[in-house]
Amino acid sequence: MSFSHYSKYETRNRNPNPKSCALLVIDMQNYFSSMATPILHNINTTISLCRRASIPVIFTRHLHKSPSDYGMLGEWCSGELVFHGTPEAELLAALDVHEDDAVVEKNTYSAFRNTGLEEKLVEMGVEEVIVTGVMTNVCCETTAREAFIRGFRVFFSTDATATLDEDLHEATLKNMAFGFAYLLDCQKLKQVLSSN
Repeated sequence: MSFSHYSKYETRNRNPNPKSCALLVIDMQNYFSSMATPILHNINTTISLCRRASIPVIFTRHLHKSPSDYGMLGEWCSGELVFHGTPEAELLAALDVHEDDAVVEKNTYSAFRNTGLEEKLVEMGVEEVIVTGVMTNVCCETTAREAFIRGFRVFFSTDATATLDEDLHEATLKNMAFGFAYLLDCQKLKQVLSSN
């Protein structure tokens, strides 16, 4: 789907500022490969565009280390969780991760919950985040909402996020545009960053 398809949801328009922005790449792990692989090209394109503009890239990995960190997910997912130390917990091999990129480990939908991400972003002088990854309607949406509530300006990718089906994806994009985030895609990001 092209961004123009989603522009009908936009209620506001703004471009990210590369000087105060960070890219969040959410949970592009082997466990989610059925959703992550189809958007891998767009994710890597977004990462490359951000690197060229000196925008820091931060990855997240969703994983569990012991029953004490299952929380409601233990019940909600019927015990089918992503466990630390398993191949499923690893980032996709084809993902453009550099050795010096930050990787934040999380055990719930939000990348902000008990991870130190907010403090890291503040320390880096970040005021805006671009949210990409999987799942659009779960970890990406929760992270975007929390970023907004914590005072970060949020940009949400329409073509570098994915979930189980188009209805769920579109529902999140509508919610994001209505109350939490500016929408963008790879093409728009490229135009914005090349004009700076």
